[in-house]
Amino acid sequence: MCLSPANFAPTAYSRRGFRTAGMLALVLCLYFSETSSAQPSPLASPPPTPKRPVSDTYHGVTITEDYRWLENGEDPEVKQWSDAQNQRTRAYLDKLPARAAIEDYLGGLMIGTSGRYSDLQYRSGRLFARKLQSPKQQPILVVLDSPDDPASEHVVFDPESIPGTGSTSIDYYRPSFDGKLLAVSLSQGGTEKGTLHVFEVDTGKELPDRVPGANGPTALGDAAWKADNSGFFYSRYPQGNERPEKDLNFYQQVYFHKLGSNSAQDAYVIGKEFPRIAEIQFESSPDGRFLLAAVANGDGGQFSHYLMDPGGRWRRITRFDDAVVSARLGADNALYLLSRKDAPRGRVLRLPLSTPQLSKAKVIVKQTRGPAMSSDESSRASIDSFVVTPQRLYVTDVAGGPSRVRIFDHLGRQLGQLPLEENSSAGPMIRLKNDEVIFQSSSWIRPPAWFRFSPGIKKPERTALFISAAAKFEDAETVREFATSKDGTGIPLSIVRKKGTKLDGSNPVLMEGYGGYGISMTPKFLGAFARIWLDQGGIFVMTHLRGGGEYGEEWHSAGKLTRKQNVFDDFVACAEHLIEREYTTPEHLAIVGGSNGGLLMGAALTQRPELFRAVVSYVGIYDLLRSELEPNGAFNVTEYGSVKDAEQFKALFAYSPYHHVKDGTRYPAVLFSSAANDGRVNPYQSRKMTARLQAASSAENPILLKTTEGAGHSMGGLKQNIEEYTDLFTFLFGQLGVKYQAPAGSRSQMQ
Repeated sequence: MCLSPANFAPTAYSRRGFRTAGMLALVLCLYFSETSSAQPSPLASPPPTPKRPVSDTYHGVTITEDYRWLENGEDPEVKQWSDAQNQRTRAYLDKLPARAAIEDYLGGLMIGTSGRYSDLQYRSGRLFARKLQSPKQQPILVVLDSPDDPASEHVVFDPESIPGTGSTSIDYYRPSFDGKLLAVSLSQGGTEKGTLHVFEVDTGKELPDRVPGANGPTALGDAAWKADNSGFFYSRYPQGNERPEKDLNFYQQVYFHKLGSNSAQDAYVIGKEFPRIAEIQFESSPDGRFLLAAVANGDGGQFSHYLMDPGGRWRRITRFDDAVVSARLGADNALYLLSRKDAPRGRVLRLPLSTPQLSKAKVIVKQTRGPAMSSDESSRASIDSFVVTPQRLYVTDVAGGPSRVRIFDHLGRQLGQLPLEENSSAGPMIRLKNDEVIFQSSSWIRPPAWFRFSPGIKKPERTALFISAAAKFEDAETVREFATSKDGTGIPLSIVRKKGTKLDGSNPVLMEGYGGYGISMTPKFLGAFARIWLDQGGIFVMTHLRGGGEYGEEWHSAGKLTRKQNVFDDFVACAEHLIEREYTTPEHLAIVGGSNGGLLMGAALTQRPELFRAVVSYVGIYDLLRSELEPNGAFNVTEYGSVKDAEQFKALFAYSPYHHVKDGTRYPAVLFSSAANDGRVNPYQSRKMTARLQAASSAENPILLKTTEGAGHSMGGLKQNIEEYTDLFTFLFGQLGVKYQAPAGSRSQMQ
């Protein structure tokens, strides 16, 4: 599974994204005044970290490292070392001025936000959704009669109803065709190792069926009901002694579970021919007669598609080199395909199910024709997704980050374009009935809401499913600018700032980036994350780097495998642009990223340490030479490359952050955050990088590590994420010299 982007917007949900949300502490009146000093507290020395050299040779190059011993998380010595790092970090962060006031303010904003609906699915006239609302720590599953009738909402399943766990989370859910049953994958403690459960929608009663091995941190999982609701197909990991232990996170295949039966007797369906790093997702036709299995070859963006007809026969429709990245089954007995073959920004094909041969597919939506370096972003837009209705095709494009939605008929004639707010996103989108669709839209400073659109209305109508956010942004604006990267490529920046901000170089700037897996950094409501930063005079900047999908597969390919250095060059160019435009200076510039974005943080701070004052890196990957030895690392080879290939090794070693820490260098302040149950990025990555930086840095800036127990790659629930935000901003304010001033009307300001 890909290393997911650090989406810091509270209560944001994505299949491949962080799930963040966040109890707040009371404020001592004597301790806080309207303005609190931001001077860093004294910092204890790091725990002793022995150097135990180990050497490896790759393609004739011998590389020696000192901290291989920190990879064994079960070693008592490693556990003791990690605990000591946690204690040191907590002692430092907890004593920083204004920490309790910051936690109080953030908690008020995050807990004071109304319920958020995500992952909507429509079946048999019923609308299902995940809903997150304080004081719940995890989203619950609900069903509604209509998006305009929240009073009809009924809770089907609440993870907190499972006694004795406290950390149950929903991996995914799928409603049956009659809307009476839900298949739900549940996992514990952030492990993402899910078991499928079945619940009655009307009563919430759980059926006896339990299907283990239906989700994992490497390839995740999926399920699809049979048309008669008698059972479901699902992606399954090896069980028992079917494979050697080293292969239990690989070789995902398709099985069928009949309701009421023992899952040990589930029938194998297809998948023995799938690659070791297969990732399977399902798509059913509206009537359930056809089933499509999309099989990803790891995380590099290659897919093949297999179609099951009403007789249960399977047929391979596309291969990895066909560059078909997604497919949808229409109600008109046709298969619609998003192809990037000779069209890196995408085109839509239509293929009748009566002759399901790719050679017979017809192009109905062509690729945009703008030149690669055009200043007109709409002409460079890339097709991101589409939805098929009985008479229409709704095509969502990404144009450098923001979205647009075009409407076509099934012959490819354009019928119009949805009017959307500037610098906003449009997605995900699902079909309701007939040609009516519902989609979520938000901007960096406008809370997300679900909108309905159907033929006959002029513009989308907001439904009752919208967020009423405690964080308001009437005083803020979003602007778009472009930095020039090392090779002359223009790199978009989305800049969120208060109106009237002076560009005099004095502003604290927080810059985020990702740049990988073809994932676009589309506008998402920043909420409490941006509000507290803007309140203290800060500016937030999202960078849209190569490696993402903001301009299609060309943009992605330019930042993957041996071209990954382009991502880091783009990020540095964005920082230099902000300094040249006098938004800030290096002393006031902080950067943040998670997962693949954590790799970006490691590369940025080792390649240009003088450019940044502070770095916050979540669940990042820093040793690129050994990461592929981990289960999820094997899935990332199609994105990053492998040390087994000489040219790819050369590229990996050239930027691997851990291997480019230099003794005696003045490194910026760094806060590393990892999770003990992370199945996507082994926490040893953060341990090794922390040890190397602590030994090498000649500056007095703190190099901190904290490891959260009982959490995984997506971190934790509401309370845990309030604490994460609090640590983040307390650390950044202290390092950037920001004197925290409690906003007017907040509890800490009034005390």
